[in-house]
Amino acid sequence: MVESGDGQVMTRMNPEKLAEAEALFRLRYPEGFASEELQHVRRKHNVERLSAFAQTALAEANFGRRGKVLDDIVKIVTRSSMVSLFEKPKFRDYVNGLARGDREYLASGYRQLLHGDQQRGFEQVLDVLDAGQLAKWSLTTIVMYQYRPQVDVFVKPTTTKNVIRQFELEGLVYRPRPSWDFYVGYRAAIDAMKARVSPSLAPNNAAFTGFLMMSTAVRDG
Repeated sequence: MVESGDGQVMTRMNPEKLAEAEALFRLRYPEGFASEELQHVRRKHNVERLSAFAQTALAEANFGRRGKVLDDIVKIVTRSSMVSLFEKPKFRDYVNGLARGDREYLASGYRQLLHGDQQRGFEQVLDVLDAGQLAKWSLTTIVMYQYRPQVDVFVKPTTTKNVIRQFELEGLVYRPRPSWDFYVGYRAAIDAMKARVSPSLAPNNAAFTGFLMMSTAVRDG
């Protein structure tokens, strides 16, 4: 069973498949993501440095300067290796072109997302992105993930669908349009799965979901 923080059952998983994936992965990479062979992966995504920037730039006190905060959010999105090259300029141009009221509403949404009512912030950010036809999982979750990479999750569609299928996560139905209910369910599932494996496989949540995907290749090859 996978449970939320208050003990509510969110979904079920196949623990045997997770144990098998860990065993096969560690046969090839005994030290997990600390293994020399995987250092290129960590350098490529550079989560630590971008996360440090996000935590400094998006500290709650900085939201008094909303224009600067939105500029830094654009930097986080465009610097992330996990967001597609196709989405980055669209996000940048859309945010920079918003009317003043919409920019204030978006900044307020990010403040809630990172420092207040997370569900309210998630839905507020989603509303603004939806108006620009940018309501995509990657753009909705990248900032929250980079701010708290050990807590929040980056939802990449292909990875997420494969993880749900491969590890038989019942009760989670992926849909292209982001939703808070799916997000908290998937985050709870990832958190529960992390608790069953070595910490070396989860230096951050994106690395852990990367392990879940890479385990397929390890098993097949």
